[in-house]
Amino acid sequence: MTEPLLDIHLTDDDLAAALRADARTGLTADPKSLPPKWFYDARGSELFERITELPEYYPTRTERALLERVVGEIAEAARAEVLVELGSGSAAKTRLLLNALTAEGSLKTYVPQDVSASALRGAATEIAAEYPHLAVHGVVSDFTDTLHNLPRGGRRMIAFLGGTIGNLVPAERAEFLAGITEVLEPGELLLLGAGLVIDPAVLVPAYDDAAGVTAEFNRNVLHVLNHRLGADFTPEKFEHIALWDPTNEWIEMRLRATTAMTATIPALDLTVDFAPGEEMRTEISAKFHPDTLRTELTTAGFTPTHTWTDPANRFALFLAERR
Repeated sequence: MTEPLLDIHLTDDDLAAALRADARTGLTADPKSLPPKWFYDARGSELFERITELPEYYPTRTERALLERVVGEIAEAARAEVLVELGSGSAAKTRLLLNALTAEGSLKTYVPQDVSASALRGAATEIAAEYPHLAVHGVVSDFTDTLHNLPRGGRRMIAFLGGTIGNLVPAERAEFLAGITEVLEPGELLLLGAGLVIDPAVLVPAYDDAAGVTAEFNRNVLHVLNHRLGADFTPEKFEHIALWDPTNEWIEMRLRATTAMTATIPALDLTVDFAPGEEMRTEISAKFHPDTLRTELTTAGFTPTHTWTDPANRFALFLAERR
């Protein structure tokens, strides 16, 4: 086994500075908001894993079942020498792609990218042990603004799975897809997973489960501010809200203050007031029509070549080639 390489382009100090900047910007805005990436400390990651196992939460298992069904077709169409995975985390679904691309015979290198150096180091070491024929080259970075740090060489396929593209508003999506276009060479590929627009009666419970796990996950962003910035939020005084916005075609998660309260954030020298019933947005999860996302890919400089959907048309995988 060759020891995995690890390039670090994002340090703990960088993450701390980003959290301070995001918190100051979001908590002083009207309406208030916080980016969803700050859900994910160790507790938040554990809560999200529990969410993926809930009966209401269909996206993760639907995408995995779809990937299992079509991964051979993806490997045959891509013939990728390098698999780059953005937001790799534990690289659980990645093994399906690694197995298929290995069987196809083209794959030489796996490049996992994540913001957590410790998580990435662990996942990279596991993959290197399981696939000793592969070079593993991890990249610690934030995929939204450090795509240029991805290694070059070989025919690459960037995989961005999990429906995470839906956490970006349209302008952010356009910027993100254009950024991928800039780092890929003509003929290289993007594999994109995205949730589709479906009946809100199925969609909303996926983000507002009966057991209240998603509510705890939503409130975890306040625990993160308390722990990392010394804030004094009382998370249980915020109600979890999940609603379908039919105009923007996205689920919006919010935290609603159940009473008037004031929170202080010493690390920012900031005091924040909440009125009774005031809502703060913590996440959007946009859903798509396949034609809409194919148009966005085309506008960004890709040629969509394949689209796969599950039998219930709840999730889609798109393979697109850089023009």
